[in-house]
Amino acid sequence: MRAPAILLLALCLPVADGVPERGTRKSERGTGQTNARVSVPRSAFRVPRFATLTIGRLHYDGGGDWYTGPSKLPNLLAARYLEQGGFLHADDDYGMDKSFRREIARVFPDHPLVEVPLNHPVYHVVYDFPKGIPKIHEHDGLPAQGFGIFLGDRLVVYYSYQSDLGDGWEDPEVHHDPPELHEAALRMGVNLFTYAVSALP
Repeated sequence: MRAPAILLLALCLPVADGVPERGTRKSERGTGQTNARVSVPRSAFRVPRFATLTIGRLHYDGGGDWYTGPSKLPNLLAARYLEQGGFLHADDDYGMDKSFRREIARVFPDHPLVEVPLNHPVYHVVYDFPKGIPKIHEHDGLPAQGFGIFLGDRLVVYYSYQSDLGDGWEDPEVHHDPPELHEAALRMGVNLFTYAVSALP
């Protein structure tokens, strides 16, 4: 029997407004008394008003129908995440192009993948990439490209194609990448992360 494989997708959702932050009860503000009659000063520590939610689908042998409804999770993630300010980076680690394009078209049928313009902030927000996404590994002699899906002016999906960007994030001895390519991959990753958590259009 094959070991089960689990695909996990992480996203952040706002916590309901009724959940108090740490340090907001009367006793923690110093305005009420505990049973020991000791006032606790207001804490400077704050629990972020975001909770992490992980959505997974288990792939297993032995019957059942784990494989049904391939549009379930993409539709759920699109309605709870990307349209509400989230960001998705998909890296074509050489081989997923057809399946990614097919599935993302199901999630956003009215918003096709387009090449992200070279003047977009994702290429300049921290590190400058005037020529776009760096080419980390060579496979078919095709140039590295960055495709995206825009909702209005906001880039919500960035698809790195023919770059192998994620491989460049690994330890250099894994793929024996030269230092300049390893550094370029990491810098592009920093740009993607910074863009994802910023309010840039």
